[in-house]
Amino acid sequence: MPPSSGRNGYRVEPDELAARLATLTSLGESTAALVASAGRLAERRPMLGTAPPAVHMAERLREAAGRSGLTGAVEAADRELTSFQEALAATIAKYEAGESDVEWTLRTTGKAGQ
Repeated sequence: MPPSSGRNGYRVEPDELAARLATLTSLGESTAALVASAGRLAERRPMLGTAPPAVHMAERLREAAGRSGLTGAVEAADRELTSFQEALAATIAKYEAGESDVEWTLRTTGKAGQ
């Protein structure tokens, strides 16, 4: 787990968080491919025949795959995943910047005390 509880509070492991971010990025790429696949499915007319029940079923399948159905659900999941990725990346950057600030402060304070 990235944050671990120690005797003095929490310890954040930026490398472990970066690995999680890379995993999320890969998952995002897979989700984007799924969105494209669902979009293609929504555009195709299933070959179920010309009888009225078959035509009706084909339309229902296209509707289910369309914007309000499968494609919309996968796009919503993709947006949420992207949002989480961006938030995690921003958190890592802020943490590392804060660590750098603390290190600089400690170094300059240590030099002033000498």
